[in-house]
Amino acid sequence: MQTNYIRTFGVVIAIMVIGLTGFGNVLAAKPGSATAVPIGNDISWPQCNKPYPTGQAFGIVGLNNGLANNTNPCFESQLAWAQQSKGTTPQDKAAIYVNTANPALAGSYWPSDNTYNGVTINNPYGTCRHDNTPACAYIYGYAKANDDATIRGVISPSSYMWWLDVETMNSWEPNKEANAADLEGMVAYFKTINVKGIGIYSTGYQWGQIVGKTSDTSSLNGLPSWLAGASSQKGAIANCALPPLTTGGKVTLTQYVANRLDYNYSCI
Repeated sequence: MQTNYIRTFGVVIAIMVIGLTGFGNVLAAKPGSATAVPIGNDISWPQCNKPYPTGQAFGIVGLNNGLANNTNPCFESQLAWAQQSKGTTPQDKAAIYVNTANPALAGSYWPSDNTYNGVTINNPYGTCRHDNTPACAYIYGYAKANDDATIRGVISPSSYMWWLDVETMNSWEPNKEANAADLEGMVAYFKTINVKGIGIYSTGYQWGQIVGKTSDTSSLNGLPSWLAGASSQKGAIANCALPPLTTGGKVTLTQYVANRLDYNYSCI
């Protein structure tokens, strides 16, 4: 995520938009059809002090301020915006996405054992010893999810769908197993508080660079996919047919860009 730019994996895209103008037009027509298509938006810290979209079918709000270890200063007002969505799709009216990363020993925090906040965490990768291993990455991911749910101002975190934003612009290790372990740690924490749902936001290419194919026993398998990368509504609709990010998953959302805002199409 970059200041004043939408989430397009670090690339600034200039788009001439046809058929979608202004903030209010989020109910667009399918190409070649007069039928209206309910469209959602996602917003975060780049939209602070700017007008929020209106008329959205659903809203997804970024909890962090561009990194996995900080907080979007506008989260409260933006979540209130999302909760006023029309709710005209199977998607939740309001959902949350969080930044993810695996900085390893370069991070401002890196675990030294299998505990966080005094709680011992069951670690499928063994014992963390403050080293650059999947075991410590798992605890790091668990800790970041714990922080997201407990210290960033989310009231009733279990009542939301949580999306894990996986992009190469954040810090990742060359070890894909460790990166997967990091995300699995996040999933493990969110499951302990019985959140409404967990999904993954990325593109097939970005996911392949960061995680790649997950193991047969990975808790990432079966999670819904939210695919980025389209530059038009037509492209987003077509992307619903792309493969999910993990085995057993399903593409349930696709994103496209218009007027420097993120728009989202429900594939379900």
